[in-house]
Amino acid sequence: MIAARLMTWWIFLRISIEERLVYRGDFMLGTLMRFLPIVTQVFLWWAIFDAAMRDSSATDGRIVGYTREDMMAYYLLAMVSRAFSSMPGLTSGIARQIQTGEIKKFLIQPVDLIGCLLLQRTAHKLVYYLIATLPFALVFWLCRSFFPNGWPDIEVLIAFGLSLVMAFLLGFFIEVCLGLVGFWFLEITSLAFIYMLLNFFLSGHMFPLELLETGSWPIREWVEAMPLKYLAYFPAAVFLEKIPPERLWYELAIEATWLAAFVLLARFLWWRGTARYSAFGG
Repeated sequence: MIAARLMTWWIFLRISIEERLVYRGDFMLGTLMRFLPIVTQVFLWWAIFDAAMRDSSATDGRIVGYTREDMMAYYLLAMVSRAFSSMPGLTSGIARQIQTGEIKKFLIQPVDLIGCLLLQRTAHKLVYYLIATLPFALVFWLCRSFFPNGWPDIEVLIAFGLSLVMAFLLGFFIEVCLGLVGFWFLEITSLAFIYMLLNFFLSGHMFPLELLETGSWPIREWVEAMPLKYLAYFPAAVFLEKIPPERLWYELAIEATWLAAFVLLARFLWWRGTARYSAFGG
């Protein structure tokens, strides 16, 4: 029974990979285009650091613990993190299936919606990184001066890899939960927009979260209590060794706890949603 189920999922994953290999030939060029905003960030932060040096607000060439090179490296690594954790169209796709009644195929066939979507997204990421490896390598080689210390040690690299895998799963299950809210609210566009806005600002995609420590409001503490930081900021901070060694595995455990919570929440929403769902017509 278990072997048959595993074979079913393997076939589904293989077909999803083959499908994406056919129509995702734009990955290589698209990846290069995604790195173009880094050029703007380089000029922007170069000017910020120069200004900070002139008015002596940066100590030893650092702003909130980041050198000029660290800041550029952070943006490159944050884009890698976002490439793992971003799930374009997932929330709206689930809500649309509920709204149109297409969701009923998962109720009458022995196929699990969440598992099916997870395999599709896994195939998407595998194909993306298979094709986008060359653009990533080119960009990081051109920007190698932003990594003067080279590669971190093996423990940090393992933690970095784990943080990327969990960022992918966490991003997936958060958006699945948002999509499954469509069982109760057929129109969730506003909810998805609010999540996208919070994600953009509070995940570390726009700037390192250390910048939130300024001022009297405890914004950084609030953001630290949310799971969004694990979608972009945390993997980049791990690679740059901004996470103290004594907290590294503790933070990974917290990320794993958040992941388990959203997995359970997704299953609960699916169970409760399908129990109340009704479809009419042919």
